[in-house]
Amino acid sequence: MTFSLDKFKDECGVVGILSPNRETIANYAYFGLYALQHRGQESCGIAVNDDSKIKQKRGMGLVGDVFNTSELQEIEGDIAIGHVRYSTAGESDLKNAQPLTVKCKDWDIALAHNGNLVNADALKNMLQDEGVIFMTNSDTEVIANLIARNYKLGIVSALKRVMQIIKGAYAMVITLGDMLIGIRDPFGLRPLCLGKLENGGYVLSSESCGLDAMGAEFVRDIEPGEIVVIYDTRIESYKTETWVKPRKCIFELVYFARPDSILDGEEVYSSRHKAGVILAKKDKGKINADVVIAVPDSGISAAIGYAEESGVPYGTGLIKNRYIGRTFIQPTQEMREEGVKIKLNVLKSEVKDKSVVLVDDSIVRGTTSKRIVELLKKAGAKEVHFRVSSPPTSFSCFFGIDTPKREKLISSRLTIDEIRDFIKADTLEYLSLDELKKCVDDYDSGYCMACFDGDYPMEIPLVQEGK
Repeated sequence: MTFSLDKFKDECGVVGILSPNRETIANYAYFGLYALQHRGQESCGIAVNDDSKIKQKRGMGLVGDVFNTSELQEIEGDIAIGHVRYSTAGESDLKNAQPLTVKCKDWDIALAHNGNLVNADALKNMLQDEGVIFMTNSDTEVIANLIARNYKLGIVSALKRVMQIIKGAYAMVITLGDMLIGIRDPFGLRPLCLGKLENGGYVLSSESCGLDAMGAEFVRDIEPGEIVVIYDTRIESYKTETWVKPRKCIFELVYFARPDSILDGEEVYSSRHKAGVILAKKDKGKINADVVIAVPDSGISAAIGYAEESGVPYGTGLIKNRYIGRTFIQPTQEMREEGVKIKLNVLKSEVKDKSVVLVDDSIVRGTTSKRIVELLKKAGAKEVHFRVSSPPTSFSCFFGIDTPKREKLISSRLTIDEIRDFIKADTLEYLSLDELKKCVDDYDSGYCMACFDGDYPMEIPLVQEGK
């Protein structure tokens, strides 16, 4: 039984390293993946390119549980790529763990992918009709097969061809021969950035916090639709011929990314802090609160912003148990309903006899939000004013974020007043779409807000619209 708070599920995270320090290259990948653990806790893996031969280690679970010091020391090489996974395409199984390694005509190729292809099933059926056998259920294997089929064109031309065929969201790191390659989809839906090591090597990471963990200096973000090929002494950049307006994922800033990351020039903490400030301004003169608390950890930045703007003290009213993994046994329905108590506990002295402003980043199904409100009131809170630092999430995502079917999203079928009644809050306020845009310094550079407004950046196949 999967146990987690009622959130959109994390995507995946990727790293890539090219370094002259052969004996420590796997350690760089390990540190980078540790920093990106929030992007996927299901499985992880590291593949090392040693003179064009790929050695790898993959496993189910957290980075610290899968790898040990002796194993990292055994996989030396010139280039490494790594992956942390939460499955959005393919079953939760070791066979679907990444990086994926395949043999091409001249090289071994290792590939790690963050995202989701909306036409993966159609492409897989086409390839199977032509005799291709698939060993996994992951759309990453579809990409690998397409690269192999077009490899005769040369690797850059092959990748450009593949990017014309696949549709969806992706940030990829690839190694073959003496190359480390980074690719970002034309819309820029999934993030990827470039850093430089002190020893002259280069690294790629889904977020800048991964660069920090590897001791790399941030160089720049990989641009939407860009292919970056990194050799020992040089970097080459190629752009796809098909241009579309960038539609970077706004939910990275709302929830997914670590608050200390900078994505496409936007500081994640600053964006979330601004959301809290706006919520406080909306409440001015409307409520008389005693304390502001956050649903940890995703609501903390906005809660601090709310407290600073309103002048209401910030308190630690909810304590999170940080030692629960993704899987937690709940054998009965009654125990499943009580599961929030295992994940969160109330610090009663912070809320007893107080009017509480409770800040969270989103409400998905509403069930967890309802239980948290109940816990606070049972602990003695006089009032609970629920504030959400994003608009209502009314639409499913198909681009590397695991979201419930639309019918399961509470805001797709209930009004805000009805949601307030369901979660038993005294008041409920969300950010509006326009207010969320104000939280991003350069919103006009292009963002996808489809989970809020249903305006998808590309056509969704009918088979997926029922999600």
